[in-house]
Amino acid sequence: MLKKIYDGFIDHPILTSLFVTDFAILLFHRPPFLFSLIMLGALMAMCMYFGQKLALFKV
Repeated sequence: MLKKIYDGFIDHPILTSLFVTDFAILLFHRPPFLFSLIMLGALMAMCMYFGQKLALFKV
């Protein structure tokens, strides 16, 4: 399962770098509230995109 996740991240390098950067900024830095909400929305959108693309638990 981890191999699928790593392969999905390697297949989309720009989105992966945006995801990691966005997550790190929200985790270690305190941006203004409105900017933080926009970044959180972008982070959730990327999570949903990766979840849909990887489809780890196909039945």
